[in-house]
Amino acid sequence: MKIALAQLNYHIGDFETDTAKIIESIQKAKKHGVELIIFAELAIGGYPAKDLLRNQTYLNNCEKALHEIAGACCDIACVIGAPIRNHSKGKHLFNAALVIEHGEIKHTVKKTYLPDYDVFDEYRYFEPNKDVHCVMVGDTKIALTICEDLWDNGVDNTYMGDIIQDLALEKPDLIINIAASPFSYTHHQTRLDIMRRAVLRTHAPLIYLNQLGAHADIIFDGRSFVLDKNGDVVMVMHAFEEDFAELTLDKDIFHLKGDREKYQPGSEIAQIHDALVFGIKEYFTKSGFKKAVLGLSGGLDSAIVAALACEALGADNVLAILLPSKYSSDHSLKDALDLVSNTGCSHQIVPIHSMVDAYDEALGDLFSGLKPDIAEENIQARIRATVLMATANKFGHILLNTSNKSEASVGYGTLYGDMAGAISVIGDVYKTQAYQLAEHINRHHEIIPTNTIVKPPSAELRPDQKDSDSLPDYELLDSILYQFIEQEKSGQEVIQLGFEEEMVKRVAKLLNGAEFKRFQAPPILRVSPKAFGPGRAIPLVAKYPA
Repeated sequence: MKIALAQLNYHIGDFETDTAKIIESIQKAKKHGVELIIFAELAIGGYPAKDLLRNQTYLNNCEKALHEIAGACCDIACVIGAPIRNHSKGKHLFNAALVIEHGEIKHTVKKTYLPDYDVFDEYRYFEPNKDVHCVMVGDTKIALTICEDLWDNGVDNTYMGDIIQDLALEKPDLIINIAASPFSYTHHQTRLDIMRRAVLRTHAPLIYLNQLGAHADIIFDGRSFVLDKNGDVVMVMHAFEEDFAELTLDKDIFHLKGDREKYQPGSEIAQIHDALVFGIKEYFTKSGFKKAVLGLSGGLDSAIVAALACEALGADNVLAILLPSKYSSDHSLKDALDLVSNTGCSHQIVPIHSMVDAYDEALGDLFSGLKPDIAEENIQARIRATVLMATANKFGHILLNTSNKSEASVGYGTLYGDMAGAISVIGDVYKTQAYQLAEHINRHHEIIPTNTIVKPPSAELRPDQKDSDSLPDYELLDSILYQFIEQEKSGQEVIQLGFEEEMVKRVAKLLNGAEFKRFQAPPILRVSPKAFGPGRAIPLVAKYPA
C-alpha cells in the first residue's frame, strides 16, 4: 500500500483555508499514485476548538468541510480527524477518526480515552467510545487510534479495557495513530517510547501523524513519525513546519520515497528556542498582526524576547522602547543599544524621570510621612507599561511580555507594570534556562551583548538593586520550583529530596502567594511539561497544603 502523510498547519475555525489545504494534499497524493493519505486528529475544525465545539455554525462548517473533503477522495482513501455529532445519550460530540473511500465515510473510529489533565479538557465536549475494532482499507487491516488511546500512562482505563491489547487480538497489519500532542521539550521522546510499546505488543508497524501549529499558549510541533514492526524509527517529519511524506508498506516493511536526513532532535534549549520562535510567528500570523513592541531594559529577559521576536517577525517589525529612570545604570542603556544594533530592530528612548517625579508630587499629600517602598518602585514599572501600551495603541503594535518563569512563580513582577503584554514569550522559561537560551541565540555570533548575560540581574527600581536582594540564588530557586511545578510535589516531598526546610517553605510561600498575579497574566507560550495558565489549575484563594 502506498501511503502519504500530510502534516499540515491548521488555523482553528478557518475552514476555507484549511479545507483547501487538505484537498490540495489529497490531489498531490493522487497524482503520485498514493492509495491512503493520513491527516491529524481534529484536522477538520482545528485543535483545541474549546467552546466553539458548542457553536452550531462551527459544527455545521465542520460537516460542510467534511463533505467537500470526501468529494475529493475518489481513487484514494483518507484518514482524517473531525468532531462528529452523537445522536445517542451522553455528550453531544465524538472525537473521531474517519476513513473516507470513494467519496463516502466507510469507517468511523471514535476516541476512547479523553484526556482531562494539564491543557486538555476533552470530557467537556466529547463522549468516550467503548467499542474497539480494527478497520479494513483495501486489503490492509488497520488498528486506527486517536492520540491518547495508545497512551498507557496516567490514564484511568479501568472501565474501558486495554485498547492496544484488544486491537492486537485482531492481528492488525498496521497501526495508525492520529494525534494532537502539544510540544514540550521532553515530549518527543515520550511519544516515541509510548508508540514503540504499542508496536511491540502488536508486532505491527506504526504511523503517528501529529498536529502542527501554535494557538496562543499551546504549540504543536508536528514531528510525525513512522516505526517499523521492531519499534525502530523509519522516519521523523519536520518540527515546527509543514511536511509531506510518502512511503510504501509491503509485508510489514516500509519503503520511503525519496531521501530524508536522519532526524536529530537537538538539545532541550535548541527545541525551546525553535518552539518560541514558531510560537511568536504563529501568534502574529493567526491573529492578523505584524508588528511587536517591547520594553528593552538592558537586562537578559527583554534582550532574549527582542532577539526571538526579530527572528520570528523580522527586525523591521520589532520596536524596542528604552525607558530609563534615575536608577537605570549607564551600562544598562548601552547594553540595550548594543542589542538594538546587533538585531537591527527599531528603537526609541523615552526617559521616565519626569513622569515619576509627577507621580511623586501628585501623591505627596497622600503618602506624607511615609518612607518610600515598593509602592514607589511599582509606580515606575506601571509608568513604563503605560508608555508601552500607549505605543502599542498608537501604532497598532502588539506588546510582548518579557517576564520569565522564575519571576512569575514567586510574584517578582508588577501587576499592570512589567506583567503587561498580549503574549508572554518566556513565561515558561526559568531564569537558569534563560542564560542557556541566550548562549544558544549567540551560537553563531553575538546578538545578546555579553555584558547583558554576565552582569547580576536587577529590576533597577531603587539604588543598587539586585534580584538576589529579594530572591534566593536562581540555581537553587529554579531547582525547588521545578519540583513544585513540573513534578507537582508537596513541600514535604521536596524537603525529602534534600532541600533545606526553611528555604522550601519560603519558596512555597512565594509561589502560593503569587497566584493572584498569575491569574491576571497574559497567555504564556508553553514549552515545558507544566506551564502556568490552563494547564495548572490552582484555586485563587485557598489554604495551600504544607
